[in-house]
Amino acid sequence: MASSSAEMSGSNAHSAEISDQNEALRRENADLYAQIKALSQRLAQGSAGPGYPLELVAGLRTLEAPMSVMADSYKAGHFLMYPECKSMSAYGEFREPMAGMLTGGVQDNRFVFYGIRHYIENFVSRKWTKADIDAADAFYKTHAAGGQPYPFPRDLFHQFVDENDGYFPVTIEALPEGTVAYIHTPVFIISAEEHYSRLCTFLETILTMVWYPSCVATLSRYSRDAIQEGFNKSVDDDMKWLLNSRLHDFGFRGCTSVEQSVLGGSAHLLNFEGSDTMSACYHTQFHLNGGRPVGSSIPATEHSVMTAWPTEEAAIKNEIEHFGSGLFSCVMDSYDYDYALNEVLPKVAPLVKAKKGTFVIRPDSGDPVTQVLKGLKAAEKTFGSSLNGKGFKVIQGAAVIQGDGINYGTLREIQEAVLAEGYSCQNVAYGMGGALLQKLNRDTMSFATKLSHIVYANGEHRDVMKTPKSSAAKTSLPGQLFVGRAGPGASPVVYPRGDPACKGLEAVMHVVYNKRPVPGVFEDFSSVQARLNREWAAVPPNGNPISPQLQIKINDVLRSRGWKVD
Repeated sequence: MASSSAEMSGSNAHSAEISDQNEALRRENADLYAQIKALSQRLAQGSAGPGYPLELVAGLRTLEAPMSVMADSYKAGHFLMYPECKSMSAYGEFREPMAGMLTGGVQDNRFVFYGIRHYIENFVSRKWTKADIDAADAFYKTHAAGGQPYPFPRDLFHQFVDENDGYFPVTIEALPEGTVAYIHTPVFIISAEEHYSRLCTFLETILTMVWYPSCVATLSRYSRDAIQEGFNKSVDDDMKWLLNSRLHDFGFRGCTSVEQSVLGGSAHLLNFEGSDTMSACYHTQFHLNGGRPVGSSIPATEHSVMTAWPTEEAAIKNEIEHFGSGLFSCVMDSYDYDYALNEVLPKVAPLVKAKKGTFVIRPDSGDPVTQVLKGLKAAEKTFGSSLNGKGFKVIQGAAVIQGDGINYGTLREIQEAVLAEGYSCQNVAYGMGGALLQKLNRDTMSFATKLSHIVYANGEHRDVMKTPKSSAAKTSLPGQLFVGRAGPGASPVVYPRGDPACKGLEAVMHVVYNKRPVPGVFEDFSSVQARLNREWAAVPPNGNPISPQLQIKINDVLRSRGWKVD
């Protein structure tokens, strides 16, 4: 009994000790949460330093977070894992072409570089403050598994806030926006020196995100090429201006955020003027192009509008009353697409003709090829057509836009069917939503950022190169790199920096951030569009950007690691 009492007494004491520990932990966590809440409020009020909030469009802001956590978790601990060194360099590249993109029937390996301005201006150029580091401290204190502290470079962060006026201490070179290049061409190079060297790749997470606007710009450009093929065959020269409006951005509602809609939507606007993504149109016009318009749209009904009226005929007549003297679109499949084409359209056509407008038929269900052809045939029967100079039919006062199920492949299929039926491609426009702004990811063109050069603390230089035998496609480029070209219109080529072959070449990259923002480094949107148009026409498809001098260096490294090299 005495033994049992002693055990109970000991157990009670142990329980009390655990209870005290839990209470202490609860108080500590409560204090920590209070700190985090206070910091969050300061950030939301913009008192944590310049750059908060991030404004994409007047009045809108993204979720608040300090730059000290704008990275993958493992980045925070890498300052302890890198060797002591005097400098490091890393670069970003696309490693694979966008699959299925054809030029002359052959897979093309060109890409369009776009979007670095957004990440430099809105993230990299943010001026850090002590509050950012306090926020990081509160966050990292419990970020490791089990609620434990996670390592992060607190002292280095404090040091550059004091020494560099709060600006992140790296230099970034980048291709100009709108540049056309081949895969494996570095799109940016990051370098860091002395005690900040081990922060070289901390910004990789943010900078790697340039894959998204570049992929959208690239897809949109290949889509333009596909449509232009049809225009060259079937559209008279004096009507080829219509090409700029043939692919319309329908992707806003499918985006995961307003920021994505702005980035992807503006990338599309490099190639076409048609867009219903007004966030991108506004941002591009007023933030990137000095107020000059870039994107446009037309009045159009939706299914809710059509079904709100007792009949489709009544809905269409109302639209014609308001917009019938111009270009307007009407969705026609709310109930029965065939009935709407064959019975309703002839009833409203006289009103359109009287107002001299253009009725754009929009099917939104069924097989895209079949529905477009039905729309064209009904429009021709109702409104009439004429033959253009190339012998293709041009419908008078009507057209078709297909916005359901459109991707690069279906666009080509529809266009081939339209031509086969003898219609000019100017009769058809396309609305691309999910395929344009959402059905892309970092693997679409395999974007990666890799270390390429290091100078150790003893002064030894070493070219760094990733060479995974299990995936040759993931091999990286070694050394300090230089991207140059022979002159305007020539394709960018990658050389070892300092190689005699670089003498006399035009440097393609320019410094966009030099341990602080570089004023005036970015051009307006119209200039970016002009560069893209100029270079896409000048740079031939399927080139190799690796210079013979760099290839020799690559081969030497591969041989030294047991690779068989021709």
